[in-house]
Amino acid sequence: MKIYKYGDNVDTDVIIPARYLNAPDEKSLASHCMEDIDAGFASTVNEGDIVIGGANFGCGSSREHAPLAIKACGVKCVIAKSFARIFYRNAINIGFPILECPQAVDGISAEDQVSVDFRTGVIIDETTGERFQAAPFPEFVNGIIEHGGLLKSLKARGVAK
Repeated sequence: MKIYKYGDNVDTDVIIPARYLNAPDEKSLASHCMEDIDAGFASTVNEGDIVIGGANFGCGSSREHAPLAIKACGVKCVIAKSFARIFYRNAINIGFPILECPQAVDGISAEDQVSVDFRTGVIIDETTGERFQAAPFPEFVNGIIEHGGLLKSLKARGVAK
């Protein structure tokens, strides 16, 4: 597991540049994820890696492509000081977990190993032993994430077809 750490105001145009918005599928989006801020990200990211960002992560346009590109890379979650509201909504809607925890952002280094319990909001820096507490998701949001998105969650509950 690797940590990718970025600063404040990482916008959706940096997460997935607009020139790739017509990509035919999620994997194509993933292959260009973060390339304008971290050219090696898409070629080095692995399943279960974690992205850490500063304040206002995901600001900019309201495109759902941004959290989708990160999720399609195999990233486990994003931990940030704060998220742009529309990015937060889009991430939950596609079943991608994100956590706001300024203390974790400040306390975790790029070299650290980190574990996350989404049900409790506990983030543990396994390298230092330090524990951080993010606000846990309400049960209905956990259901959305566990089912892989809002629509899949509604189908599982028999609310949508």
